[in-house]
Amino acid sequence: PVSLPFAVGQCGNQVGCRFWDLALREHAAVNKKGIYDESLSSFFRNVDTRSGGDGPDIYKGKICSLKARALLIDMEEGVVNEILQGPLRDVFDSKQLITDVSGSGNNWAVGHKLYGYQYRENIVEKLRKTAEHCDCLQCFFIIHSMGGGTGSGLGTFVLHLLEDEFPEVYRFVTSVYPSGEDDVITSPYNSVLAMKELNEHADCVLPIENESLFDIVNKIHQMINSGKLGSTVKQNSLVTSSAGSTKTVQEKPFDAMNNIVANLLLNLTSSARFEGSLNMDLNEISMNLVPFPRLHYLVSSLTPLYTLADVNVPSRRLDQMFSDAFSRDHQLIQADPKHSLYLACALLVRGNVQVSDLRRNIERLKPSLHFVSWNQEGWKTGLCSVPPVGHSHSLLALANNTCVKPTFIELKDRFMKLYKKKAHLHHYLHIDGMEQSCFSEAVSSLSDLIEEYNELDATKGGPRTDPSRLKIAV
Repeated sequence: PVSLPFAVGQCGNQVGCRFWDLALREHAAVNKKGIYDESLSSFFRNVDTRSGGDGPDIYKGKICSLKARALLIDMEEGVVNEILQGPLRDVFDSKQLITDVSGSGNNWAVGHKLYGYQYRENIVEKLRKTAEHCDCLQCFFIIHSMGGGTGSGLGTFVLHLLEDEFPEVYRFVTSVYPSGEDDVITSPYNSVLAMKELNEHADCVLPIENESLFDIVNKIHQMINSGKLGSTVKQNSLVTSSAGSTKTVQEKPFDAMNNIVANLLLNLTSSARFEGSLNMDLNEISMNLVPFPRLHYLVSSLTPLYTLADVNVPSRRLDQMFSDAFSRDHQLIQADPKHSLYLACALLVRGNVQVSDLRRNIERLKPSLHFVSWNQEGWKTGLCSVPPVGHSHSLLALANNTCVKPTFIELKDRFMKLYKKKAHLHHYLHIDGMEQSCFSEAVSSLSDLIEEYNELDATKGGPRTDPSRLKIAV
């Protein structure tokens, strides 16, 4: 099964760049003979480039030239050009890129309405070409940010397009949400306009907050510099730095943050790429974790966040990893799932961990977690035998939990502060096809979502009342 990533906008492409770099290193660590195998084929094609240009695919034997199965889209060409001049340049070719020079000016309407319609044919054509090379297309991934113009506007336009062109293929979205101190004044508008599209057209969204990533990176640096952990921390963990990677350029401030998101995506896709005793299909995540179509926002946490030095991990340390996954400090958004209501939870474990370890920890943690009354056994587990490079094991927890609600309430409040004054609206309204109703519909879509979480929260610890399920015509 193949997953096809779309990186849209500056943030999406920077995260994408770290993802491809780390993915290649993971495969290189286990694929010592340089043979093109099934594991590599999930994200890469093996192309014979000797005949010039895009030669035929080679399905067996030695690796010739690996090409990532992906589309990179940005309306400013800076980041994509950096990728093309960097060590990953051979992994992409011009058929996979869509760029412009002027950018979207931090304006959702420019990305969605202007560039969306302008580049629609081009995106569809490249999408079909890329999909043609996939025997078994399992899902699409969109990596983007919510606060700017291209990622939020064109990113959600692409999401809509994927639904039109390939309605049966699942759409996963990794969305980076801006913090309250964001330097883009219009980011609340862009985020709320994008939220409406995510509500309507995504199957699964993994929201990530810049603020949380920043806090995690700071905590890791403090731990390393305090020296308290002694040998348990390796200075250059792949989670926090690109040390040992093909990059030799100076690290940018966002590199460590982007690395965390890239690691999240690596863990999420590990079952599709490597063998394991409990392989988890990506579609199973949506199937098992999303009981109501609109409540498809999954809170992610990643452990360990620094590299453990010893490979034979005592079970005490392993149990700590599971405990950490449910603690506030390891969440990729500012949230506390432990004190909110779970609809379902998935644990994706990598490395030398037994099914019995998994079961023991679920039984241990279960009493302290609040699950909805009708899904007390709402656990999904995956075990992949290949750990991330430099780790002995890792865990990604995905929680469908009402703790996402405060993030959405805060976003709505920031939106309303601007919208009440009609501040900056004219920048949006002069774009063709953009009307004021787009704003009112977007905020009302967000309010409805918050209300659905409120209804669920009201059932916590009380009798069961379900939000309205899908109506089935008989």
